[in-house]
Amino acid sequence: MAERPAALPLAGITVVSVEQAVAAPFATRQLADLGARVIKVERPGGGDFARRYDTTVHGESSYFVWLNRSKESVTLDLKTDPGRTVLEQLLAKADVFVQNLAPGAAARMGLDAKALAERFPALIPCAVTGYGSTGPWAERKAYDLLVQCQTGLVSLTGNEHGPARVGVSVADIAAGMYAYSGILTALFTRATTGVARAVEVSLFEALAEWVSQPAYYTRFGGTQPPRIGTQHATIAPYGAYTAADGKDLLFTVQNEREWAALCERFLNRPELVEDPRFASTADRVAHRDELDTIVAARLGELDSAEAMSLLDGIGIANAGVNDIEDFLGHPVLEERGRWREIPIPGGTAVPALLPPVDLAGVTPRMDGVPAAGRHTAEILAELGYHTAEIEDLRDRHVI
Repeated sequence: MAERPAALPLAGITVVSVEQAVAAPFATRQLADLGARVIKVERPGGGDFARRYDTTVHGESSYFVWLNRSKESVTLDLKTDPGRTVLEQLLAKADVFVQNLAPGAAARMGLDAKALAERFPALIPCAVTGYGSTGPWAERKAYDLLVQCQTGLVSLTGNEHGPARVGVSVADIAAGMYAYSGILTALFTRATTGVARAVEVSLFEALAEWVSQPAYYTRFGGTQPPRIGTQHATIAPYGAYTAADGKDLLFTVQNEREWAALCERFLNRPELVEDPRFASTADRVAHRDELDTIVAARLGELDSAEAMSLLDGIGIANAGVNDIEDFLGHPVLEERGRWREIPIPGGTAVPALLPPVDLAGVTPRMDGVPAAGRHTAEILAELGYHTAEIEDLRDRHVI
C-alpha cells in the first residue's frame, strides 16, 4: 500500500469503521483528511448502501464520493465466524473503532463500548446512534429527516405555505461533526493520560444542540419563531428582496449604526431613523411588513449589481441568492484554490473541496474514493493471510 504522509497530524492512527450512510462516514473521512488510515468495513456484494443512493457522479453516488475519499475498503460478512475473526484482528491493531450499526446490533455482536474495552483496552470506540444507546428510544431507527422532524427543525424552515426539510443532511452532518471532534478529544486524552474513553453521539442530540436558540426563544418567549422563508425570525431587515433586474439580493442590518446608514444612504429616507416603528430591532421585527414594503420598493428601483455596490459602500453585508450552479463557480473557491481532483472507481477524476480547516504547514490528504472491497486482499495479507486462504474466504462469500 502507498506510504502514508508522515507530516499529517493523524499519521500513524488507524481507524476501523463499520459504517454506512452519512454520519459515521463524514466523521471518518475527516480523520482520513488529517492522515489517519481509515479501513472501511462494508458488506460483500454491494457495500455501504449509500453507494446506491444515486448514480450521478459518473455512475457513482454523490453521497458516497463526498464522504469516502482517502479510505481503504474491506468487504466482510460480519454474520460469519471468519468475518468476525478478521474484524477482531483489525481491531487489535486499531486506535479507533467507529460504528453506526442498527439499534442493538453492536451489543449483540460484542462491539459495544463495554465489551470492546475488555478485549481492547487501548481502543477508542465511537458509536453514532439515532437517539442514544439508552433511554426510551434506544431501539428506534433514526434517519436524517426523521430527526429534523423530531427536533422541530422542519417547523422552523419553509414559509407560510408549510414546513420544509433542510436541503442537506443536517442531522447526519451535525452528528458526524461531533463524532469527529469527540474522537479527536479521546485521542488527545489517551495520549496525555493513557485512558481510552468511549465516544457516543446521537443524531437527535447533535441536532438538538443546533436548535437551542429557537428552543430558548420558544421556552421564554411563549411562541416559536415563525416560518418566513429567507427572512430572519428575530432580526429585520434581514432577508431577500428582488431587484429591478429580477435577481434576489439578501442583506442584513445588525445594529443601529447600520440601520441609520441604510436609511440615510440607501433607502434615501433619513426620517426613518427616528420613526418609532423602527427604533430598535424588536420594533423593526414587529413592523416587518411595513418595513419590507419600503425596502422592496427601493430595491425595485435598482438592478442587483447597483444595489450591491451601494450596500457595500455603506458597510451593509449583502449577497446574491445563489443556486448550486452559481456556487460551483464561486470566485472565493476558485481564487483561493479550494478545488482538488480525486479519482473515483472506474478511473475518472472529479473535483473535491479541500477540508475547510487550514492547518499551517499541513496539506490534507485528498486520495481517491475506493471501490467496494478494493483493499480486502491487501489488508488480509497484512494480517498474515495467504493467497489460498484469501481465495477460500472469497469463495465462501465471507469477503
